Amino acid sequence: MTLLRWSRRALFCIGVALLGYCVFVLVDARRFQARENQVLDRLLDEKVAKLDLASPSPSIEIPVAVTAGGLIGRIEIPRLGLSEVVMEGSDASTLRRAVGHVPGTPLPGQEGNTAITGHRDTFFRPLRKIRPDDLIKLTTLQGEFLYRVVSTGIVDPGDVEVLDSTGRQELTLVTCYPFYFVGTAPHRFIVRAERVTAT
Repeated sequence: MTLLRWSRRALFCIGVALLGYCVFVLVDARRFQARENQVLDRLLDEKVAKLDLASPSPSIEIPVAVTAGGLIGRIEIPRLGLSEVVMEGSDASTLRRAVGHVPGTPLPGQEGNTAITGHRDTFFRPLRKIRPDDLIKLTTLQGEFLYRVVSTGIVDPGDVEVLDSTGRQELTLVTCYPFYFVGTAPHRFIVRAERVTAT
């Protein structure tokens, strides 16, 4: 009886500790998102102020990222209510707090296939409801870039050709699949979008 009672207490303590860790991770991610959103908005306001004070043809250097491995911008999918900060990198610590720009792929606005990845159970959970023709907006210090979804698909983790470019300005979103899988998901959900240019 004593062993059973201690086992119950130990399992209860482990459960409370795990729950506490989950709450910490979620709160930390939301605070990080709020802070980086404020940083982005402040930098965008400063850019506008500098452009207003500049000559008619300003040549102001605006960094793409705030710091090495830092802030890239914000991704928004209005129909899904998705709005998340994009950071440089796709490592575990980056993806715990934000969605990440895949290193080695072009930045938004550059020619080629920009790749952004995020966790299916946090920031990219709304992607399960995405549809062709949905609009995706990327806001960076270089400007706002609008993309239209052309297709979705499911691939194996090793199918890196989804990051290949056709030579146009494209966007590929990557997350694990299935969305409600417990454990390490066996597939990747891919969203392909093309840049919408002003007419």
